[in-house]
Amino acid sequence: MKQTASKILSLFLACSVLISTTSFASSAHFCCNKLVSFSVTGKAKPCDQKLQNPKNTSRKCSLEQKDCCSTDTYANIGKDDLMMDSFDLDFDTLVFLHAFIFYHIDRFEGLQENVIPFKDYDPPWIEQDLLVLHETFLI
Repeated sequence: MKQTASKILSLFLACSVLISTTSFASSAHFCCNKLVSFSVTGKAKPCDQKLQNPKNTSRKCSLEQKDCCSTDTYANIGKDDLMMDSFDLDFDTLVFLHAFIFYHIDRFEGLQENVIPFKDYDPPWIEQDLLVLHETFLI
């Protein structure tokens, strides 16, 4: 449950950073206070056709009036002032990183062979049992 919540939160934060730094614009065309056309990629198409209900003449708005239609453009400008971190490496740090990486790469090479260096040696001969000789017993 904790991992799922953590993944959801990290995805939400990544999306919020992406949306806040991305610029986009949308355009909407209104006629008689009704949305006629909406476009995210370019300009909205103006209304060239007649109203679908021309018999209703009591409206103040009609297609012949030029001030009745309007096109609104909504723009979200992304943030470009994000702080950029610089990553400068000097010679000593590069030498340390080089040695660190190669040390850890070489540590795990050859582990699949499972080499036992003392498997061919015989155990030493026991002439006397030293524990019995000195009377040292583990209880």
